[in-house]
Amino acid sequence: MDEISGRTATLQRATRRRHLKVASMSGPRCFELVRHSDPSGVSGTGVIAEGVEWSDGTVALHWGGRFATTTVWPDGIDALLTIHGHSGSSTIRWLDE
Repeated sequence: MDEISGRTATLQRATRRRHLKVASMSGPRCFELVRHSDPSGVSGTGVIAEGVEWSDGTVALHWGGRFATTTVWPDGIDALLTIHGHSGSSTIRWLDE
């Protein structure tokens, strides 16, 4: 029972299953986001974030530091680089290659 409304809570079951489209035959891939130059002076240069590309193409990117955060990019690496690539100033370094 929902304590606020007093109504009985019911769980909705998903009727569609999401099937993975394989990004690579080896499964998830780890990477580092490397910044080669930092015109804004905010992130610095070198490895600025760590990430994982999941087998369905979704990417999780983790920013370390004092205010660490993790972001999810359902549209994959290309979407991430559109925002954080800074026109080639940042690149992906695959750790398993």
